Amino acid sequence: MIKKITVTNYLGDTIELELARPEKSGFLIRSITGLGPPKATINTTEVATNDGSLFNSSRASQRNIVIDLVFVDSVLNETIEDLRQKTYKYFPQKRDISLIIETDNRRVSTSGYVESNEPNIFSEQENTTISIICPDPYFYAITEDGNQTTDFYSVEPIFEFPFSNESLSEKLIEMSSMEMKSEGVVVYEGDADVGVSIFIHAIGDASGINIYNTEVREYMRIDTNKILAYTGKGVSAGDDIIITTSTNSKGIWLQRQGVTYNILNCLDKNTDWFTLRRGDNIFAITADGGVSNLQFRIENKIVYWGV
Repeated sequence: MIKKITVTNYLGDTIELELARPEKSGFLIRSITGLGPPKATINTTEVATNDGSLFNSSRASQRNIVIDLVFVDSVLNETIEDLRQKTYKYFPQKRDISLIIETDNRRVSTSGYVESNEPNIFSEQENTTISIICPDPYFYAITEDGNQTTDFYSVEPIFEFPFSNESLSEKLIEMSSMEMKSEGVVVYEGDADVGVSIFIHAIGDASGINIYNTEVREYMRIDTNKILAYTGKGVSAGDDIIITTSTNSKGIWLQRQGVTYNILNCLDKNTDWFTLRRGDNIFAITADGGVSNLQFRIENKIVYWGV
């Protein structure tokens, strides 16, 4: 069940539309369409000698959310005219707005542009119909930092009391130890496949870095010899490698001492651009040398087709 919709206009002004408490905003949501999965376009090719057709590709269409609002008495004692004009503020024509939709088990966001705001002024129960076009058809789960993070390393505390210091010159006491994992599972509970952001932090020298999505037999290989030729130095302590595989933002960068290098040419030509599928996604990292010097993590958004 949908509980609340939060609307934020392009100026940052926000209004909350609670379905159970319309008097707080002055707007009663009578109906909403466009919150389910958008229509898909299936591209096929007909063959003269065969029945039916052959599948070529598919794509999801843009989302069109239509909200029917009825004006009701509000706690602020606003008139019907005040409420009608308030919709022009929060649903401005041609402008971008963002929506947060809260249900019993999901809290998701999307954004779009107001296509129309059509009030029915001469109705006995005055209302307006607002159409919002969302070029991005997905809903994105709202988490604490906006992303789901899976670390392939951990710090284990090992310092205990009582303790003894056997030497005043040698470093014998360990406060913690770093555990590196060469394999891990990313559990993805979204509806639609989604790209990832991969972060590799080097605490020492490494060479010939390989990343695998083992379930679907996809891989990425970073040629560190090309990094050496391009930057004058191979992967070493303090380096950060960032890979993004999301649609329209694919790329790989090296960050070193405050300088960012585009190292797309250092990827193997047969590289696969990873996407997460619903369920368990098993990733592994290896290297020709220094794999224990690589701290590895994956971040991803959680994407839904509908609320």
